[in-house]
Amino acid sequence: MPPLSLSTCWNSARHSDGYEMVREIIDLGFGRIELSHGIRLTLVAGILRAVEEGLVEISSVHNFCPLPPGVVGAAPNLYEPSDPQLSEVRQWYRNTCRTIEFAHQVGAKIMVSHLGSVRFPLLNPVTRARRRMEKGKLPANDIAAMIRLWQHVLSKVQKRAPAFWGRVKTNIEPVAEVARRHGVRVGCENREGMEELPLDASIGELFADQDESGPLRYWHDVGHAQLKQQMGVADHEAMLEANRRWLTGFHLHDVRDGRDHSVPGTGTIDFSMVRRFIGPDHTLVLELSPRLSVEEVLESKGYMEKLLAG
Repeated sequence: MPPLSLSTCWNSARHSDGYEMVREIIDLGFGRIELSHGIRLTLVAGILRAVEEGLVEISSVHNFCPLPPGVVGAAPNLYEPSDPQLSEVRQWYRNTCRTIEFAHQVGAKIMVSHLGSVRFPLLNPVTRARRRMEKGKLPANDIAAMIRLWQHVLSKVQKRAPAFWGRVKTNIEPVAEVARRHGVRVGCENREGMEELPLDASIGELFADQDESGPLRYWHDVGHAQLKQQMGVADHEAMLEANRRWLTGFHLHDVRDGRDHSVPGTGTIDFSMVRRFIGPDHTLVLELSPRLSVEEVLESKGYMEKLLAG
């Protein structure tokens, strides 16, 4: 099985030196890392030094990486390929190509990317549903009512999605060509937000006209899929099965008390099921919350390594 990487989303925010950020992860026993979407420009020099010294292998980068000039916090949805405004799409294209070039520079073979969202002219039905739940208008223990609510919301999103999804499929084509030229694959990530793209049933459309050598691939985030399953709008295992042919990598973490990026093995995800879909060529990234302690990171690493060895 492939070795585990740790995403820098766990520690990038509390470092001002990229070399020290890398050293902290290496000292925990990781030889590979994913450069996440919180990599500020000030961290780049230290990261490049660590790569040049052979201290670490970069398994993957997460768009946008490094962050655009002037942006100092994680902003993976700053620009979107689904945006109706051409100026915003141009910014998305420019910064995504920059991430692909950076991935090539540091030796990463995969760029993980979000693909936009469905927008509404007035109040987003997803926001309305969340407010309703926060105000207690839906009993917390009424699972059937919650599922009906989210299925209703999804139906509204699906009706409005075609135009936004069409823009994504058009705008990702030139990015795919840039990725192909640089020897980098684009990992199209499943999302947890009901209004985020791709909608789970539409993911396969990205690969339908692509041959086996094409650069577009499916990146599976187990926490996002699990959250959707608990909302009653997705089947985690079926999602993996449907996109198995194009799978290139995983974000690994657990869902506990309604929150993802938790320690694997402490929540609701069936990792024995997930394990059946992991292949020797896949990239495996622990994507853990910065709220987790060093001990919890090591616990996560031990759990996943035992699972993979078995």
